[in-house]
Amino acid sequence: MAPDIEDWSKLSGSRVQSQLDYALEDVTADEEKENLVYQYLNKLDDKGDLKIPDFEPDLEWLNTEGPLSLAKELAGKVVVLDFFTYCCINCMHILPDLHKLEQQHSVKDGLVVVGVHSAKFPNERVLANVRSAVLRYAIAHPVVNDGAARLWQELEVACWPTLVLLGPRGNLLFSLVGEGHGPRLQLFARTALKHYGDQGLIKGHSVGIRLYRDSLPVTVLSFPGKVAVDETGKRLVIADTGHHRVLIVSRTGQVLRQVGGPVSGRRDGDLSEALFNSPQGVAIRGDAVYVADTENHLIRKIDLSAGKVSTLAGLGTQGTDKEGGAMGPQQPISSPWDVALGTAGGVENGVLWIAMAGTHQIWALFLEDGKLPKGSDSKKGTCVRFAGSGNEENRNNSYPHKAAFAQPSGLAPAPAEPWGCLFVADSESSTVRSLALKDGAVKNIAGGERDPMNLFAFGDTDGKGVDVKLQHPLGVAWDAQSSLLYVADSYNHKIKVVDPKSKQCRTLAGTGEAGDTVGPGFTESTFNEPGGLCVGDGGKLLYVADTNNHQIRVLDLQTQTVSLFPILTEDFVDVASTTAAAPPRKTPKLPKSAPVVEMPPLTVAPGQTISMELSLALPEGTKLTEDAPSFWSLSAEGSDWLLESQVVTGDISDLSRPLSVRADVPVVTATPDPAPTLTLAAWVYCCLSEGGACMMKAVSFRMPLRLGSASEQGSVPVSLVHVFQK
Repeated sequence: MAPDIEDWSKLSGSRVQSQLDYALEDVTADEEKENLVYQYLNKLDDKGDLKIPDFEPDLEWLNTEGPLSLAKELAGKVVVLDFFTYCCINCMHILPDLHKLEQQHSVKDGLVVVGVHSAKFPNERVLANVRSAVLRYAIAHPVVNDGAARLWQELEVACWPTLVLLGPRGNLLFSLVGEGHGPRLQLFARTALKHYGDQGLIKGHSVGIRLYRDSLPVTVLSFPGKVAVDETGKRLVIADTGHHRVLIVSRTGQVLRQVGGPVSGRRDGDLSEALFNSPQGVAIRGDAVYVADTENHLIRKIDLSAGKVSTLAGLGTQGTDKEGGAMGPQQPISSPWDVALGTAGGVENGVLWIAMAGTHQIWALFLEDGKLPKGSDSKKGTCVRFAGSGNEENRNNSYPHKAAFAQPSGLAPAPAEPWGCLFVADSESSTVRSLALKDGAVKNIAGGERDPMNLFAFGDTDGKGVDVKLQHPLGVAWDAQSSLLYVADSYNHKIKVVDPKSKQCRTLAGTGEAGDTVGPGFTESTFNEPGGLCVGDGGKLLYVADTNNHQIRVLDLQTQTVSLFPILTEDFVDVASTTAAAPPRKTPKLPKSAPVVEMPPLTVAPGQTISMELSLALPEGTKLTEDAPSFWSLSAEGSDWLLESQVVTGDISDLSRPLSVRADVPVVTATPDPAPTLTLAAWVYCCLSEGGACMMKAVSFRMPLRLGSASEQGSVPVSLVHVFQK
């Protein structure tokens, strides 16, 4: 008789597996290790199966055609259950191990990895947010959203990540807690497949995997993580994280340089050849762009004047060193999430601060000779810890090495007195902290609570100091002119503002619900896990990387309005001549906030021309952006025959008079669709007349057509009018 579920916690870390773990430490040869695992599996078989509960039938699944069951679809498989939560850096660290395992053993070979998402934060229980994380981390195996953590609780799982390996009967085999078990995972899976394969118990059937990413449209940006602006305010740098690239764009959105992408990789050299892997933090000074190449565990430099990319720190693999002190290219580092330029006992901007999320610390990479507070002199190129013990805690302390962070993810230097600090978005403690540049003292600014071990003090509450509750903030930006700190309160889908003197924190923009509504005002706008932000135009603008909406938003702090920041690339701009041989313009998807004007049905006959007069008016105080290609586009979804061989797109360069657009109704022997719908859409790029914020506005007009049966000649006029609002 199989033991009941209460016995699971006794056996998972069980004396039998503990004996195996100790024995494996004493041998080095692969054959000896496999023999030990075979002996262990035989013991388990002799004891009888310890089966775990099946998945609840009402759970939500991703990357599959339907729900999976241990008793049905997964029977005959060696199953690896990955208990994870998508905010967890340690959970991210084991994804390469799982990917490598899936490359070694396919579903046909009998191995299936199932991610069991067991949320820490309330925001992580929402299926749409889990779906975004699956896309962001390129997870290609089935994932079940166990939002209530039922299986986690029944199996008494204690921490993220935990891997549980099951045999072909749903029988418990092994458990691995934490990260860094790649070789052990491969050994267990390989041996289990052979052990049960020799018994004829492994089945090669499909389990109905269907990747969610295959059904999605292409977006200009993909999960942009961070955004930075140069000292002139004329260029922005965007970490286009999901496309594994860095974009340098003008303040009107024109792409000036694209470095990396579309695939992940690791390569230095010419800008056209360089590769990144999910870059996050970016900082720019002159023609030097510094990049936290997160999943490559590297710090990179893009030299725009030389046209080269180089590696400044890291080995390209995850490091575990929590002290540092070596020269950058010899110093292993772990998941750098943000970077910021600063000064440390040397020349101005002579150090690059690093939010080292993987080891829960703040590090320094010396670009010039310098010295850390309470530290020794450091030569140019040295990469060393500044603050944080390496323990994942919310611990404030006057000694930087005794303080502790929990996955620091955003940095904002405030070097001038009376601040003289580095502000830190400490995501897993849901706090904003300050790190003094003079003596290294770490203090609380907002969020969390006084117990340094409690990483569950989160929520959505404005107020003061520890009375404030945030939820996994990923970004901070300092405005020196107003002495205010802006916070990307990521899992609350809000932008908040903190006065560090009084420690008062209030909501600036966002409703608290995930969405993609763009303005017009701060309180009407919705965001979706914004991950980064920066202050521009002398404190007048706030640029926000709205990560899960794949957009950059612009918050005008004077008018309290929100707009989309346009990204203008060759993917969407027809730079070729307008001859018949020119490829059609690829149009971006209309934002959901774009108004759709439903026109009354229009009666036309085959052979007639629909003559549209399009009149558009910009918001007051704005003007058409000259170097951004505004344009119109015609479409007839599902009725492509209607516009075949016609001009379906054109530029918009002057709004002082109506724009003429025509569509000829073809004469056909048999009308494929007697009631098609013609849509005219317009994308207009404009900037404030006095300079500063630029935005993209869009509108579409839908015209149902009623086609007569007899051919006629002549023109049918249509007037289309729209006034854009700020």
